[in-house]
Amino acid sequence: MTKSKSDLEQHYKDILTKDQYYVLRQKGTERPFTGQYWNHFESGTYYCGACNSPLFDSKDKFESGCGWPSFSKELAKTSTLQQEDLSHGMKRLEVVCKKCKSHLGHVFDDGPKPTGLRYCINSTALKFKEN
Repeated sequence: MTKSKSDLEQHYKDILTKDQYYVLRQKGTERPFTGQYWNHFESGTYYCGACNSPLFDSKDKFESGCGWPSFSKELAKTSTLQQEDLSHGMKRLEVVCKKCKSHLGHVFDDGPKPTGLRYCINSTALKFKEN
């Protein structure tokens, strides 16, 4: 049986912290240079903080100077979805987890080669597991 939208949101309220729920489910943003992974460069995999889907590999993480974890690509082409975000008077591409549709951050075209992409992701939206 499929959960209703309200049941699903209650599920996330029950399993996530207040900050995680704000970022992942309400499309919030943590302050730059405050998240636990913005300056974290251990070897491993980053997972969705809501559903534990694998999202990014640490080998694709780089220091962008923006204050949020930055990745040059997603772990697999099927890890995330992108959708237009016109909030705050800007035109951006929002990045969401493909499995649970939770907000992760945004993707920009100012990253390193060869992809030229910078996935700017909230630490709060991630879980990390060492290799």
